[in-house]
Parts: sequence; structure tokens; C-alpha cells
Amino acid sequence: MYLYHYYEEQDGPFRNLSDLPEEKAKEVLQQIKRNRPESFAAVRDKEYIRIRLGYEAIVRELFSNMGGRMDRFAPHYMVVGECPWLASWYENPAYIRIPIEEFDLSTLSFTYGDMHPTFSDRVNDGKEYRKTLYDYKGIIKMIKKYGLPQEWNADGAYGPERYIEVQVWSEDTISKYKNK
Repeated sequence: MYLYHYYEEQDGPFRNLSDLPEEKAKEVLQQIKRNRPESFAAVRDKEYIRIRLGYEAIVRELFSNMGGRMDRFAPHYMVVGECPWLASWYENPAYIRIPIEEFDLSTLSFTYGDMHPTFSDRVNDGKEYRKTLYDYKGIIKMIKKYGLPQEWNADGAYGPERYIEVQVWSEDTISKYKNK
């Protein structure tokens, strides 16, 4: 299994808005909107940062309750498997592919779909993976049951889940790839 991280090529990988103070993150998002109007980030809601931080708090608490190891306050984001749709979010897309074996599995959490619709009160379709955070063994069970969303829902016709999000709570492996 490979984990992928998509990013804007000229910015480099693993640049995380959640590592910034909230007001600075909002400023950076506004700069992205001005400088890259064709990017996915350019259409984000003005409340995006606040909402994102709220979902991260939920995931952080759930992961802590699961006994996960968190060496970071906010996770880095990756996805399970290749997802061409994510490349379309960027004007000059690039990606890094890392074998999952390079990670300490106790530092990884997973949502079946992006954490935003997974934990949103606006998505009430009764799917079993809503409002649920998984460890590695749990997400493997979900993949065996449902497959990868990017394979059965590449265009989003069957719901908001288009990939499996991985929250990486450590710099150990990430630091090897930050300057690539």
C-alpha cells in the first residue's frame, strides 16, 4: 500500500495551514486565492480554517482515545492510493508516494473519505464510516468491504467520499520527503 501526498509543485510538499496560527493561516489562504484563482483552495469557504481546526480537534481527541501516538498537534495529510482528482486541485500538481511500511502505524489515523464530510453534520446518509476514525487494521477492513473510493466514486456521483484520508501524526517519515 502506498500513501500519496498531493501539493502545488512550486510550494513543495507537506506545507500545512494547520501548523500556522489561525489568523496567519487565513492570510495564507487569501494569498492562495489571489495568486492561484484556478486552484481548489481558491473556492474554499471563508470559514474553512475555523471548520478545519474544529474537525482536527475531533480527530485528535478520537485518535488519543484510540491510543494513537501523536508527535504533532495537527496532522499532515495523505491519501491511500493514487487519486487523480486530487491532482486537479492544483495549478501545477505534484505528488509524493511513500510505502506505508515506512511509517510507524501507531502514528496514522484514517477516515473513509475526507474528514470534512466524514464529521460534518450536513452529511447524514447513514453510511457506517461517517463520524468514524480508523486505525490501520480498521481501515483495511473498510477497504476490503468497500474498496477505494477513488475507484468506485471517481467523479463524486455516489457521495462526498472520493479517497481515504490519512492523518500522519509524526514527522519521522515526513521529514525525509519534505525537501524533495
